[in-house]
Amino acid sequence: MRILFVTLSEKSHVFLMAPLAWALTAAGHEVRVASQPLATETITGAGLTAVPVGSDHGIHRDMSAFRESQDYRTANWSRCERDDVDWAELKERYELSVPYAFAVYNDSMIDDLAAFARSWRPDLVVRDPLAYAGAIAARASGAAHVRLMWCADVWGRTRRTYLELMAEQPESERVDPLTEWLTAKSEPYGFGCDEEMLHGQATISTLPAALSVPTASPELAMRHIPYNGRAVVWDWLRKEPERPRVCVSLGASNTEGYGGDYVSVQEILDALADEDLEVVAALLPAQREKLGSVPDNARAVDSVALNTLLPSCSAVIHHGGYGSFATAMAHGVPQLMLSTLVSDHELRGRALQRAGAGAHLHHRDATAENVRDHIRRLTAEPGFAEAAGRLRSDCEAMPTPQGLVPTLERLAQTR
Repeated sequence: MRILFVTLSEKSHVFLMAPLAWALTAAGHEVRVASQPLATETITGAGLTAVPVGSDHGIHRDMSAFRESQDYRTANWSRCERDDVDWAELKERYELSVPYAFAVYNDSMIDDLAAFARSWRPDLVVRDPLAYAGAIAARASGAAHVRLMWCADVWGRTRRTYLELMAEQPESERVDPLTEWLTAKSEPYGFGCDEEMLHGQATISTLPAALSVPTASPELAMRHIPYNGRAVVWDWLRKEPERPRVCVSLGASNTEGYGGDYVSVQEILDALADEDLEVVAALLPAQREKLGSVPDNARAVDSVALNTLLPSCSAVIHHGGYGSFATAMAHGVPQLMLSTLVSDHELRGRALQRAGAGAHLHHRDATAENVRDHIRRLTAEPGFAEAAGRLRSDCEAMPTPQGLVPTLERLAQTR
């Protein structure tokens, strides 16, 4: 078969797709990964074949200029149930998100991607949930299509709530910015937008049920296989830590794309300086350059993949990004999330807390005292490690990417 992956040009999204793309390649299928040119090096660095389409978007520039937008209520897709959100707020969320996020991510690659799909004729399209261009390309080429989630399916859950609330409004109020945008983009190819286009024939989820919400199309569970890009097991990682090891990682997206971190690595290190811990700050070079002094119980390192570091850790402090969250989940490490409200961060953070496997703080509440107190609990109270271990077992019970291949083959053949 021919299988086309479509992703936003975000490094962490490519990393999440890579294990399934490898599994399908190893099963003998032709695999291509399409995204804007900005993602080409990340895709090829993962050993996959890239298809650069369209031109690079400007969303990182916009986010850097409006950093506070990650905490706008319209950015908080965790609020996806009727008890959490009303019609006015949800309508505003779509009215802002469609032109200023979804369209910015997708518009520049729709035509080029659809032309490639019609020429190459994939049997199956596997797309990022926000890569709506992939849904258009699938329908334009007659392919089956599934979404591969990098989060809980808050997009599908919100859509269900939106349709329910819209049906209760006066007819003059029943606007649907998402469908209107995608219909306008699809009409040149001879079709419109419907719910199957939005959600695919199936949804691949790598979250255990305890941390997720029901998906908007039939769910296919798949184990998260951590891949963090280039990885080296450095000599100091081959030795057992003498004290509980705590990893601090604020990810790459905020630093590289959105103008800086929302919490201070320096303040976290200083808060833990007097604790009987070994603190490892896994940083980008740009983050490391901003550090002043490094406490005696800490080390600041770059070029360290979380997949090589977290197995030796008793806890991890991170920014809520899915790559960090899921890598910790897969290794059974208690987590302290210090996040904004963007996407599904609040939902995952609260679910993690309910599961007993960690704690979640909004970044404005990440005071030195709060961080220190939470890390003391995460490393000293055995219940957190036990709960994190249960989540790891839940993950290990899910099909591997290789195990999912026959299901995807059948889906494509049926289509």
